[in-house]
Amino acid sequence: MASTSSKRVGVVLAGCGFLDGAEIHEATLTLLSLDRRGATAVPMAPDIEQLHVVNHAAGEPSAGERRNVLREAARISRGEIQDLSQAHARELDALVFPGGYGAAKNLCTFAVDGVALKVNPEVERLVKEMRAAQKPMGFICIAPVIAAKLLGAEHPELTIGVDPDTAQALQALGAKHLERKVDDIAVDRKLKLVSTPAYMLGPSIAPVAAGIDKLVSALLEMA
Repeated sequence: MASTSSKRVGVVLAGCGFLDGAEIHEATLTLLSLDRRGATAVPMAPDIEQLHVVNHAAGEPSAGERRNVLREAARISRGEIQDLSQAHARELDALVFPGGYGAAKNLCTFAVDGVALKVNPEVERLVKEMRAAQKPMGFICIAPVIAAKLLGAEHPELTIGVDPDTAQALQALGAKHLERKVDDIAVDRKLKLVSTPAYMLGPSIAPVAAGIDKLVSALLEMA
């Protein structure tokens, strides 16, 4: 087992901004928690166009504007970003997905298609590689829908908080939903999965940080 200081953890970012990309607080808190524990974060994102671009000041889509998920994600990681297509489970000890609507718009189509969602092929490949290698994965906020879709046949135990509609969607995909508070986590030790509600519940950064810190701690403990 690798020591904490040498563990490499992939952080899959869905862009930049909670309405159309990665939730910046969740992504930053994940990177901070990993760094505080001496782990090496490996930021990565798919090199694809976003579903759409949202003006975060107005909360409305920006007509005619286009952005790239990889380039936007690089804003969060200070330019250190890897194309998801180049990432492989053999190079990682763990993998984590911060949330934000981008996880449901760019990494998969849950925001549009609900339980009929499709997952980005590179996301699907890497998650399945990690599962085959029995390496731990963390899913934050809405990102557990990705785990439910890809690993539903194994009935993963996941949380998105307490929202009944989203919980029902996870269960329809084969997952078992566990209700958790914002500062708590759900741990599936059999499948080595950790999830936390984060801004599915909020309402502010401090309790979100507490849940994410617990998630990272559990993730590294299993890595």
